[in-house]
Amino acid sequence: MTTDTRSTGKWILPQPENVTRDEDYLPIPKIARTIPFGYIEDPEDKDMLLPVPRELRALEKAKEHLQQYSYREVANWLVKQTGRDISHAGLKKRIESEQSNKRRSATLREWARRFQKAIAKAEEIEYKRLGAKRPKDAEGTEDQSSE
Repeated sequence: MTTDTRSTGKWILPQPENVTRDEDYLPIPKIARTIPFGYIEDPEDKDMLLPVPRELRALEKAKEHLQQYSYREVANWLVKQTGRDISHAGLKKRIESEQSNKRRSATLREWARRFQKAIAKAEEIEYKRLGAKRPKDAEGTEDQSSE
């Protein structure tokens, strides 16, 4: 009977790829006292935060790693890769906040699309009714183009 002497070893998170790729990240306004991971305070304007592309790219890669690893492991990996501290709780809060904002903006965009459709339908119904007046153009005069 043979015994398998292979070790399972430790799981090591993969290293970030495409770290040298340039991306255009935009400055954001400073809302709170704390500065979020991936940003630094603008030395010229204390109310703005400048992006740190390397940290933001590592954060994007960390989101992928969260499907396989815990928040603690990924937060430790981020600290080693970027040299900037972030706790597992801070990472979780950041990820959940981004997901919430993404869902909220998608919902608002869908509402806007539906409202535009409803407004167009309401205008169509108003113009078809008996005795309806023509809409006024920007100067406030009635449209004379179809007479």
